[in-house]
Amino acid sequence: MTHSATLPRTPSLRLDGRRALVTGAGRGLGLACAAALAEAGAEVWLAARSAVEVEAAAAELRARGDRAHALLLDVTDTAAVDKAVAEHGPFQVLVNNAGTNRPKPLEEVTEDDVDTLLALNTKAAFFVARAVASGLKKAGLPGSIVQMSSQMGHVGGVNRSIYCTTKHALEGMSKALALELGPQGIRVNTICPTFIETPMTHDWLATPAFRDQVLGKIALGRVGRVEDVMGAVLFLACDASALVTGSALMVDGGWTAA
Repeated sequence: MTHSATLPRTPSLRLDGRRALVTGAGRGLGLACAAALAEAGAEVWLAARSAVEVEAAAAELRARGDRAHALLLDVTDTAAVDKAVAEHGPFQVLVNNAGTNRPKPLEEVTEDDVDTLLALNTKAAFFVARAVASGLKKAGLPGSIVQMSSQMGHVGGVNRSIYCTTKHALEGMSKALALELGPQGIRVNTICPTFIETPMTHDWLATPAFRDQVLGKIALGRVGRVEDVMGAVLFLACDASALVTGSALMVDGGWTAA
């Protein structure tokens, strides 16, 4: 007698029929994330404060056949965030990518530096996530919230006291949200990249001494490319990660392994 095995099927990496919101999507890492989601079939809203950048980015995606929309939005304006999400959502995928950094020695950090980084990296991420989660709960839909954290959310860094503060806070926030939103089928995870070649990091990485210092901490011996994060974003957004929540996905080339 022969026995036939019933083979399991790999969950889909497609996002067809889902709406996605990516903040800070006008260029760099945010644009790459939007491109990855759109390529997988999602209808993507690219949010940013620069109309020129975000409209050009959305146009490029549409030119290759993707469904993409430019959304002029200052994510630090909570009322505007709530309005935009209510108008264009519900979003089954959120990539909370908007963020900034002002690396300085402790003695040079100003109150404005602290306020600016906390407002964008932490407070805005919280209220964008809240708006998206609220829309999903009202619609009775599951979803995936992906918070763009950093390796600096797990370690410290010289001249990065405030940035580390905001990213460690984002990690704690994400774990708490994962517990609270889990019963509604809403997953919350973080992606933690190392230094990625983007317009924001260009000047730092162009300094030979700094680049050598960075490379000395990356086991794979190179800085990251936006493509390195695209697969991670797609994984956490789609059904392949259906049982993953409250987790941090390290895309750091081994930085935090030491």
